[in-house]
Amino acid sequence: MSAHVFIGLGANLGDAPVTLRAAVDVLAAQPELSGVRCSSLYRTPAWGREDQPDFINAVVACTATLAPAALLERLLDIERRFGRERATDDRWGPRTLDLDLLLYGDACIAVPGLTVPHPYLHARAFVLVPLLELAPDVVIPGIGPATSALAHVDRGGIEALR
Repeated sequence: MSAHVFIGLGANLGDAPVTLRAAVDVLAAQPELSGVRCSSLYRTPAWGREDQPDFINAVVACTATLAPAALLERLLDIERRFGRERATDDRWGPRTLDLDLLLYGDACIAVPGLTVPHPYLHARAFVLVPLLELAPDVVIPGIGPATSALAHVDRGGIEALR
């Protein structure tokens, strides 16, 4: 079993660009992930809670041989290695690293702890912009083309890092 997956990355504590690049390296070193490609890094204003530093965001595309739940567990383990403590984190607050399973092939999954496509994917320009950089024709299962979703959200403040 393998699937083409997209993983969202974000951080706004510490040296976030360095953290995201290191997280991509860790993802690329996973034997169950192949063909790891990363979008550009984007600086974006905080979403959900605005009284915090800007986030650095990116998206990774790869092929995974892990089942969705096992992949999510792997992502959570990588977050912990980078100092993320979800139990104490504010839901929309600052974080050392956030890894979200955005898409798992064309699967629609809704089980406790895991929803794919990511429930906010279609509403967040900071994810759609890097996702479309990697896969301009990607379709969000149950939603439609990501380009259409992006046309309906505010892109305000998203800036590619050089």
